[in-house]
Formats: sequence, C-alpha cells, structure tokens
Amino acid sequence: MNKSELLNWMQEEHRQWDALLKRIGPSRMDQAGVNGLWSFKDLVAHLIPDGVRCISDLEAVQRNEPEPPPPWPEHLRTDDEINAWIYETNRERSVSQILDEAQQMFQRLFAVVKELPDDVQIETVHQGERNYHLVHLNGQSIQPGYIFDHFHDDHEQDVRAWLKRMKKG
Repeated sequence: MNKSELLNWMQEEHRQWDALLKRIGPSRMDQAGVNGLWSFKDLVAHLIPDGVRCISDLEAVQRNEPEPPPPWPEHLRTDDEINAWIYETNRERSVSQILDEAQQMFQRLFAVVKELPDDVQIETVHQGERNYHLVHLNGQSIQPGYIFDHFHDDHEQDVRAWLKRMKKG
C-alpha cells in the first residue's frame, strides 16, 4: 500500500462514519444504551483521543522526536481508568461540540497523513477478517487508522445492535 491508497482507505472509512452519523441522527446521539450506559455521543468522545494520539505520534515521528504523552493524564494506566476520565471530561459537553471536535480531529489526521513522505513504507497486516495499516517511519510504527480500527473491533457491533433495538422500539 502506498500513501495515496492509505489516504483513500481513510477517506472511505470517514465516509462510512459520516453515513453512520446520518443514520443515527442528532436526536438519538445522546440516548444511553449504545455501549452500557454510554450514548453515541459518549462513544464518539471516547474515540477522539485515539485520533489525537495518532496525530501526535505521526507528527513526532516525522520530526524524529520522542513519543509524546497521551491526551489523558499520564498517571492513568488501565483502559477503565482512561475511559472513565474521558467520559467524565466530556459528559457535560453537547452533541454538536463533540461532533465538531471529531470532525476537526479527522481533518487534522488526514492533513498529517498527507504530509508523510510519498515513499513512506506502509505495511498491511491481515488479522482475521480485517486489515490493519502500519506506517513505518524513522524506526517507528504507527497505525494511522487506529480510530477506525478501534471502532470496528470494539464498538461497531454494539452500535449496530443498538440501532436494531431502536428500530424495533
């Protein structure tokens, strides 16, 4: 895979994400039950730090700098601690604030990937039914589509089940 193909894949993933947002619609974004008590808004807020971290990692590796700190407090170690912090940090924010931040994050992510050298090495790793793409640069490996991969691997099934329940109700 080359950089252009990676960008095309990411843009297609983003188009699918936008289609999902439209399917859910603004009126259902803050309804609980998507993933436990989380609403879809909460899920989007949960995914944003993945994109922010990826952007920071890509920028650092391009500048040959050390890995930057995560977007959450460094003393948080477990996924549960990090997820609780993300939820508490974002729970009072509006749907439009969260969606606007997500859109800005996606645009920034695409811009950073576009800035990669044209000859950057990109490896496609096949696991199960999914492909994961790794950028290798300056001795580091970064998964620029991690936000999409995380959604598909850990949350998409819950969202689809929630949408089915909403349709029946």
